Amino acid sequence: MKTVRVLIVDDHRLFRSGVRAELGESIQVIGEAEDVESAVQAIAELQPDVVLLDVHMPGGGGQEVLKRVLGSGSQVRFLALSVSDAAEDVIGVIRGGARGYVTKTISGAELTDAIIRVSDGDAVFSPRLAGFVLDAFASTEAPPIDPELDSLTQREREVLRLIARGYAYKEIAKELFISVKTVETHVSSVLRKLQLSNRHELSRWATARRLV
Repeated sequence: MKTVRVLIVDDHRLFRSGVRAELGESIQVIGEAEDVESAVQAIAELQPDVVLLDVHMPGGGGQEVLKRVLGSGSQVRFLALSVSDAAEDVIGVIRGGARGYVTKTISGAELTDAIIRVSDGDAVFSPRLAGFVLDAFASTEAPPIDPELDSLTQREREVLRLIARGYAYKEIAKELFISVKTVETHVSSVLRKLQLSNRHELSRWATARRLV
């Protein structure tokens, strides 16, 4: 069995360490990166077979990495690995050039298999995410522009989505690997940008836009 050389790109060191420990013997982790700039540099220097790419990171996120790397003519293959299962995140990175998208609930064995398949040229998705991609590419219509949604950062959208699902601040902090205070800061920012008053209004706003 061939060895697949992998670069892990994620802004949480503990998560990167956990992924490294879970991958099978056929995967060789040749490096790590924690933001857009370090990811672009590491890909250029190390030339991995597959990049495990987080969607939300400092410096523009996974889509920015895809744009800069694939825009330069690189043939490296990308597999998105994210806590987010939102349709706009999945579609965004696939349109950007990623070969697959799996969520962080995936097992080590499943992730190993997904990496090998992507390195062989297959497209790989967590089961419920495949429908998002099929729907998006079956439609010839451009998605409607939502200025309010566009005003939110990727992290603010993640927090908003979890708020709408009924998560408490502590649960959101644990899910996104951030502090409760950071969650509160994001919620305050979202409320201000959307001119809403409380989390109940946020939930209704998110549900109306099918973000939940």
